[in-house]
Amino acid sequence: MEFSLSEEQRIFADSVRRFAEANLAKDALARAHDPHFPFDVAQLAAQQGLLGITIPEKDGGQGGTLMDAVLAIEQVAAVCPRSADVIQAGNFGPIRTFAEYATPAQKERWLPDLLAGRNAISLGMTEPEAGSAATDLRTTARLDGEHYVVNGSKVFGTHSAEATLYLVYCRFGPGIDGIGSILIERGTPGFTIGQPSTFLNGEEWSALYFEDCRVPKANLLLGPGGFKKQMAAFNAERIGNTSRSLAVGRYAYERAKEHVAVRKQFGRTLNEFQGIQWKFAEMALKLEAAQLLLYRAASNADRGLPSAYETAIAKLACNQAGFEVANEAIQVMGGMGFSQEALVEYCMRRCRGWMIAGGSIEILKNRIAEEVFGRRFSQRPPRPAKAE
Repeated sequence: MEFSLSEEQRIFADSVRRFAEANLAKDALARAHDPHFPFDVAQLAAQQGLLGITIPEKDGGQGGTLMDAVLAIEQVAAVCPRSADVIQAGNFGPIRTFAEYATPAQKERWLPDLLAGRNAISLGMTEPEAGSAATDLRTTARLDGEHYVVNGSKVFGTHSAEATLYLVYCRFGPGIDGIGSILIERGTPGFTIGQPSTFLNGEEWSALYFEDCRVPKANLLLGPGGFKKQMAAFNAERIGNTSRSLAVGRYAYERAKEHVAVRKQFGRTLNEFQGIQWKFAEMALKLEAAQLLLYRAASNADRGLPSAYETAIAKLACNQAGFEVANEAIQVMGGMGFSQEALVEYCMRRCRGWMIAGGSIEILKNRIAEEVFGRRFSQRPPRPAKAE
């Protein structure tokens, strides 16, 4: 059992850190408060080989591992928390599902621009009446000749305000087996993108509306029965969310540690006070424990053993650790931590969102409990008994 990185992994991590320090450090604060997707960073990252790390080389990717992508997120976030979103978007989430299930023609059409950082892909999954209960979605896709006619709406999609391609979950028929997905381009007739709204973390999203939107049959990603395959990809997607939560929490921890080493009160630096020392001991414990769970999930997934339980427990641990550590870092730094002149408050706001996105912490606890008890617990009310 190994608890340290291999020599190759250390070399890779060091190279990513050097890239980030040389290219991303200067504008980290301004970038965090800009709601727009940083396409300039995406193109720099692409040139460095940091997009498509886990996508096969034959498809234009780097042919690396999930662990490589985790390390890239960690090293970029240590310098510029906002830029870690770019690494996540280029390796996890809808781009990974697309690369896994797209046809050769679909990959040839869209992957080059995505992997070059010129375009972004957004996931259309959540609806006004279907959040954690994703199978309640109502957006429909009906086959009509050489097109699918899509009707419905989506909300809260990451990068939805600026993406050029949308991976949209649709209902082709009744039940779970009737759910699949279609690729819909910005500008498709019948597809309207609403005005941007803003999350607490400053990121923008737009509602997506489909009204008799005609999409070519060639844009079908996974038809009826594809829902389970798509959800299986969520284990890997959650590792991306998990990595950012932990990495951004650690960024706040490091800034707070630097602060208490120089800030003086009552004639002593803050780190001389036992109350502050205990805070950092507790923060270190949370970060170190969560990182071990993250590395276990990523390493086992790379060995062909993706585990819903391991990814769920890693995401829960990292979501909580990232938020709690960032929140405590604000307290330690006082007014400076609470000010937008530092990035610590931004880290707290970012981590708070990841406790909802990609599977809320409550849903994760349900999944973990199912593993603990060896049975499934339905969250739906029991069906009424049939009359005699």
